[in-house]
Amino acid sequence: MGERTRHLVAALTGLGLGLAALGPGLAPGFVLSYDMVFVPDPAFTSMTFGLTGVVPRHVPSDAFVTALAAAVPADIAQKLVLLAIFVMACTSAASLVPSRRLLPRLAAGVCYAWNPFVAERLLLGQWALLLGYAALPWVVAAAARTDEPGGTRRLTRTLLPAAIGGFAALTVTAIAALTVALVSGRPRGGLRVAGVVGALSLPWLVPGVSRAGGVPGEGTAVGLFAARADTPFGAAGSLLLLGGVWNGETVPSGYGAPVTAAIWLIVVVGALVAYGKWGRGLPWWRGAAVAGIAGFAIAGLGAVAAPVLEGAIGLWGGFAVVRDGQQYVAPLAVVVAAGLGLAADRAAEARWPGVAAGAMAAPVLLLPTLAWGAAGELRAVRYPDDWARARQIINGDPEQGDVLVLPWASYRSYPWNHGRRVLDPLPRYLHRRVIVDDAVTVGETTVPPEDPRSVRLAPAAKTGAPPAAMLRAEGIRYVVVDADTGSVRPEGEVAEMLRGPDLVVYRIGGAASAAGDGVPVAPVVVGWGIASLLVFWSIPAPGTTLSLSLLGSIKPRRPDDRRRTP
Repeated sequence: MGERTRHLVAALTGLGLGLAALGPGLAPGFVLSYDMVFVPDPAFTSMTFGLTGVVPRHVPSDAFVTALAAAVPADIAQKLVLLAIFVMACTSAASLVPSRRLLPRLAAGVCYAWNPFVAERLLLGQWALLLGYAALPWVVAAAARTDEPGGTRRLTRTLLPAAIGGFAALTVTAIAALTVALVSGRPRGGLRVAGVVGALSLPWLVPGVSRAGGVPGEGTAVGLFAARADTPFGAAGSLLLLGGVWNGETVPSGYGAPVTAAIWLIVVVGALVAYGKWGRGLPWWRGAAVAGIAGFAIAGLGAVAAPVLEGAIGLWGGFAVVRDGQQYVAPLAVVVAAGLGLAADRAAEARWPGVAAGAMAAPVLLLPTLAWGAAGELRAVRYPDDWARARQIINGDPEQGDVLVLPWASYRSYPWNHGRRVLDPLPRYLHRRVIVDDAVTVGETTVPPEDPRSVRLAPAAKTGAPPAAMLRAEGIRYVVVDADTGSVRPEGEVAEMLRGPDLVVYRIGGAASAAGDGVPVAPVVVGWGIASLLVFWSIPAPGTTLSLSLLGSIKPRRPDDRRRTP
């Protein structure tokens, strides 16, 4: 079986895993869950590029989705992106295993594509982070070869999924890539990694540092986003098993039961032992191991040393990027997957094919509730007709003015979305500037809002009846209210433009010009230009597809394969 055939089988296996995981989410409509917000007919707006002054966590992922939705319907675009995560994850991890046998490669691929990390982040809606995660094995292999001819181009191509994912995906990937390059004895490679990552970060980094509020960071929120125990083995043990997400509502149904958790612990520990024993000699072996250890340490920082992290964030808000610690176990997942593949390869060598097949099946058997849309949690829904009518009214109005959404909350639990929490979709659904509450509340603790407009409007908006005169002065033209919230409405002279079972739309006449909280356009254009030039420079020569180029970034060979040099 040739190398390309092995890659194709791994890709098809990943596709099968994706189809099984998404299940009802593949029906017509959109899967809306926490941070996963896709809308019909998205448009390029100032928000798409982070020009409105909000923290640009959605840059450039929203631009990528909007461009993709110009070619295919938006709900199809979402399904393609989610399926691509499983295809890339399985294919990239499978390509790390230096074996001519198929089962060991698939064992690594299945483990990497189907595990608690993927399940919990998928339920949390962090598809952009998972894009970077899916390509991380390719990045690890490429980072260890940056000094070779074409190494920087190859590294750039492997970083593209993380670059599309944005700040979280690229931060996690950058830490792993830098670690691999430096530990592999390639200091120049480390500089190249830093340069490429820096250039690819410009689309979100420039508007992030240029916004009026600067780089936000709230140290008191460390405890909210710290890793938590979702198995009987505590927070540290849960992180070792690639779980431990901070939001208990996004843990797959039934995950963490004592018996299955104990078996999964045996699998993970066995994979780590196998990695240490049989992975030596691979060019990225030591670097990936150190990256896994470093990621595990970062992941547990908020749980075991919260004051240290709080102090770091107090010194510089940028350290808040490591508050959500569990996402940094991604490099450890690479090590676990590769180790399981190596163990399966040794079992196949010893003519124990059943063990190799069991290694491939174990991740799925031990986490069956990721299947069928995470046991029915992820279902496709359609936006109600009220939403389309509201968009027609608001987008068709030639008068200037922004939109305020009430009641004042960042996450919504719409009946038409089966009550599942989702980040308010209206800022992406409408083509005007939409002001929502961007504070995050978990239990009795609230992370303050970051959007300057939200900060100013919050005191009045929280009352549920903000004065129309004040909203007019703040440049608000429309107020959109969930229809089931009763008496919530602006106070004063307003025109009711729509009243339906799902939304009520009010119009305020004579809205003033909005305050200048936006980001300067010129630096953002320069940032996008530099990043785009780097991407075009990295594109393979004619006749070579990008997918084959990514796969070609890894040339598996057994650790004990000694090649003589002339």
